[in-house]
Amino acid sequence: MNRHVAGVLASMLLAACAHQPPHAAALVAPRPIGETGGPGALLDQYARTGRFRLGAPESVTVAPDGRVVYFLRSGPRSFARELWAWDVASRQERRVLTAEQLLGGAEETLTAEERARRQRTRSAARGIASFALSPDGVRILVPLSGRLYAHDVRAGTTRALDAPGDAPVDARWSPDGRRIACVRDGDVYVLDAATGAQQRLTHGATETLRHGTAEFVAQEEMDRMEGWWWSPDGASIAYQETDESAVERFHLADPLHPERAADAFAYPRAGRTNARVRLGVIPVAGGATTWIQWDREAFPYLARVVWERGGPLTLVVQNRAQTELRILGAAADGATRALWSEHDAAWVNLDASVPRWLPDGSGFLWSSEREGAWQLERHAADGSLGRVLLPPAAGYRSVVGLDDDGLGALVLASEAAIGRGVRHVVFDGTAAETLDDAAGECDVAARGDLRVLHCASLHARPTWTVLQGGHAIGALRSDVEEPVVAPQVELEAVGSERFAAAIVRPSNHRPGMRWPVILQVYGGPGASMVGLARSRYLFAQGLAEHGFVVVSVDGRGTPNRGRAWERALHRAFADVPLGDQIAALTALGARHPEMDLGRVGVYGWSFGGYLAALATMRRPDVFRAGVAGAPVADWRDYDTHYTERYLGVPTGDDDAVYREASLLRWAPELRRPLLVVHGTADDNVYFLHGLRLSDALLRADRDHEFLPLAGAAHGVSDPSVAAVLDARVVRFFRDHLGVAGGAH
Repeated sequence: MNRHVAGVLASMLLAACAHQPPHAAALVAPRPIGETGGPGALLDQYARTGRFRLGAPESVTVAPDGRVVYFLRSGPRSFARELWAWDVASRQERRVLTAEQLLGGAEETLTAEERARRQRTRSAARGIASFALSPDGVRILVPLSGRLYAHDVRAGTTRALDAPGDAPVDARWSPDGRRIACVRDGDVYVLDAATGAQQRLTHGATETLRHGTAEFVAQEEMDRMEGWWWSPDGASIAYQETDESAVERFHLADPLHPERAADAFAYPRAGRTNARVRLGVIPVAGGATTWIQWDREAFPYLARVVWERGGPLTLVVQNRAQTELRILGAAADGATRALWSEHDAAWVNLDASVPRWLPDGSGFLWSSEREGAWQLERHAADGSLGRVLLPPAAGYRSVVGLDDDGLGALVLASEAAIGRGVRHVVFDGTAAETLDDAAGECDVAARGDLRVLHCASLHARPTWTVLQGGHAIGALRSDVEEPVVAPQVELEAVGSERFAAAIVRPSNHRPGMRWPVILQVYGGPGASMVGLARSRYLFAQGLAEHGFVVVSVDGRGTPNRGRAWERALHRAFADVPLGDQIAALTALGARHPEMDLGRVGVYGWSFGGYLAALATMRRPDVFRAGVAGAPVADWRDYDTHYTERYLGVPTGDDDAVYREASLLRWAPELRRPLLVVHGTADDNVYFLHGLRLSDALLRADRDHEFLPLAGAAHGVSDPSVAAVLDARVVRFFRDHLGVAGGAH
């Protein structure tokens, strides 16, 4: 359905209902929000279980010998993870390590840098947040509270690898397991794994010049957390040098503690100066750095670095406009040669799982959208295209890993836009083998013939099945709580564009009842709301229990429906996503008379917060109220790599594309109730966005509510705060949409 037509139809429908108050029909009185066993039970449980993620196996890793599966797990209402092992021979699990054991009961502490890294990965974990197996699987490296611990699996002993300097960051084993490299104080260090003796490799780090860590946009937008890489023989390390001397610095202060100094972060806003990045290689034994040469003026973004057995040191670089990408192979003297390139008139997307070199050196895996949708390819060592392993119709998502023999790979793929399955691809061109038969969202961890298949579906608990030789031999236990109300979700494709939509109704819904509607929205690139895992709909069900029908829609710009579908929002952040949401909402309302389109609210976070605020301001004929969480108020204040990919590099302060996409432009148009929520410690969408939006609304004399969350980052991790916030959102929508009405 054309979005302009949809807007007209929605206006006509809602105008007909606008004169009626929300309580015009006989009402179904809701129970109190906080009543035990009442409609608030599921939302409260959702908050206190960390969105039903606490208690699930995470970071699942199969040992090199295929005899043990290691994973992290917390309690069902605890963020403190512990290290567990599942033994193949005994089919039993055991607890390996806890933070309490390692710290002797002392309080866990995090540096500002480690807090920032966890923010980049959206992790609220405490306790053992990560671990790394040595190449032989005999030792486990655990970073905790600013120290490194090495646990010997066979002896059952653990020792701290203490060394001078600041807290170690990004510690990893060498390929032979004899050394551990990490970053301290902005420089790269190497430790002897046996003695703990430390050697400094790089020098000269300052507040604005760092070695071995990825810059902000690499971590946040390129999905690259690493800033250094071992050579396959362990004799050298490649490392990133980051010069942020010309980058703006943002300061995060704690308003509740004005006596504390603010943390400073380099943050490149759209159209402004980025960090200058270069790549060097230094011998572990010590010596001079060899700098890798490429045209950094034309290709300033270092998107990927891969140094694997079978291939050269390999770089993926982008131009600033992100319309061109090159794969470069580096020689020992630092010279590079182009192996492959990608071009796109709008932008080139990044796939974090490739390139992957085949161990025999015959070539590498790559993925591309140049045929209209993602396809997986095998390239020869010189970069030339050899064979398409998965065509666009297969719905390739990412590479999980290569087989031990290097003859095939496990990948994630789905022919449908929603869902995700595990496939085995053989490089000789044999048809891909499907490894899961569940209609859901799956991924896998594997080594040899031992695999742990994780699958989530709409109507059952997620599972972690251990398979050997293709046969199930056990499962990893999940301690995730069972929700007090199962999601009542219906999936549909609506409108001429066949938008994927999810409808969640109250558990007490009966035919003939009529409900106000909440559009739970994201709507932006890189993420989908509609899928085949019930966890996607638990929050929506929690809202629905209070007397709403909750709807989610994936419009154009969302992933997994081809290049043209996603590129539709190029330089059109405002019109296309909003128009698609309204078109789908209108089509759903025509199909489902229980949805009262005269009483629609909109709720979202991050890009969804932006879209919720935009919808409330621009389309009061459709939306009677909105809740905007962490919205981007003005895209000129968001980071370069994300913003410029979609909107282009701004031409100046009055760039028309940026002006039309800005919430500040539309603030004077607000006519409906709007609640803006923002964390004061958000270092993704900084708190300045919420303040600027509230300030613009105030100056335009537009009534609104502004709720700052003291100390909260981009997500709300504190369960007590999340529970109260969710209840506040429910009250807001009840106040402005009313409650369930009588028969339709």
